Amino acid sequence: MESAPAVIVAIDGPSGTGKSSTSKAVAAQLGLSYLDTGAQYRAITWWMVTNGIDVDDPSEIAAVAGKPDIVSGTDPVQPTITVDGVDVAGPIRTQEVTATVSAVSAVPEVRARITELQRSIAAGARNGIVVEGRDIGTTVLPDADLKIFLTASPEARAARRSGELKNADVDATREALIKRDAADSGRKTSPLAKADDAVEVDTTDLTLAQVIECVVTLVEEKRAAK
Repeated sequence: MESAPAVIVAIDGPSGTGKSSTSKAVAAQLGLSYLDTGAQYRAITWWMVTNGIDVDDPSEIAAVAGKPDIVSGTDPVQPTITVDGVDVAGPIRTQEVTATVSAVSAVPEVRARITELQRSIAAGARNGIVVEGRDIGTTVLPDADLKIFLTASPEARAARRSGELKNADVDATREALIKRDAADSGRKTSPLAKADDAVEVDTTDLTLAQVIECVVTLVEEKRAAK
């Protein structure tokens, strides 16, 4: 049987829209690699915090942006991430990292470093890859075969995120998401934005299974057209 043509799929959108769950499931179902770019920004943020870098000082962040060795595993069933050989899959999800990742991510030298890493991973994915983030279709992979932008109402996103965080306050989670959106959309370098040629999928009233089905269909249509 002839193997399906490789496709590069960019999935962007704010937190709580189902990006990670959808991206992993689609990649696993279609035999594609998977990359969580947010985890890479969290990883470099974790390294900054752990090494006592002043995360309120962009020049200090910029000076060491090239130091940590970040390695992302691209198996959608079991994605991994290490920094200098240390497994950081758990530590990068702490509240301390979550609170500082937007500030670190906004530093141009950090974005340049991580973007280069992301492009090399995508280029090396022989069967194709699903890359999820906030600036994939606009900045990292502007020539991706398929660009998808997931959206959802702040209320739906907050409900999902607080469910993930086990009994978190929904209102506080909603405010945090809106604040994060503003930071990500307002930064000068590679802001969160929908690419002009992206397919927008509003996940507010869809189950995860329905979102996955929708995206799988879009990818299969793109494969068939190649």
